[in-house]
Amino acid sequence: MRVAVADYGAGNLRSLCAALARAGAAPFVTTDETEVREAPLAVVAGVGHVASAADGLARTGVGAALRDRVEAGRPVFGICVGMQLLFGESEEGGRGLGLLPGVVRRLQARRVPHMGWNALEPCRPCTLLEGLDGADVYFAHSYAAEPEQETVIVAEVDHEGRVVAAVEGGAVTGVQFHPERSGPAGARVLANAMRWSRSA
Repeated sequence: MRVAVADYGAGNLRSLCAALARAGAAPFVTTDETEVREAPLAVVAGVGHVASAADGLARTGVGAALRDRVEAGRPVFGICVGMQLLFGESEEGGRGLGLLPGVVRRLQARRVPHMGWNALEPCRPCTLLEGLDGADVYFAHSYAAEPEQETVIVAEVDHEGRVVAAVEGGAVTGVQFHPERSGPAGARVLANAMRWSRSA
């Protein structure tokens, strides 16, 4: 499966592409609007600042292409900052894609950033996290999404309180953790994401 990885000018996408390739995908990094619209799956991934990432997506036209995909019912998968970009306003500054209703807020915890391994606690069944109940995955973030609709939350973790770890709503799904740094559990997530995209 060809997977378009949106390039917004920041973040190391090489390790993610390698992990996608190991999961059986044919990933390519792109700023081309047509490629982003037409690939079987589009991924928004990376690390860094939400505002600069959103600016990068807007500058290249990829942000509009991602919105077009979702309006057409075509799947979009967000990872880490990419999951935060699925929502609207962020306390970090800037505005995301607004594909899911909600905001992004700074973690309310003594230990920020939330860095390291944590166990997933699924909230409802979903293809993305199939076979991963209680699996340890790797996080590195200081902000987290707070969806308006509880029904889109498919997994949480405990980090001095509940933190949304994964979401799914229609043609949009995302994870706050890094699958490419999460060993076998992360590989399973990427394989599941491709399977999800076929039915989204």
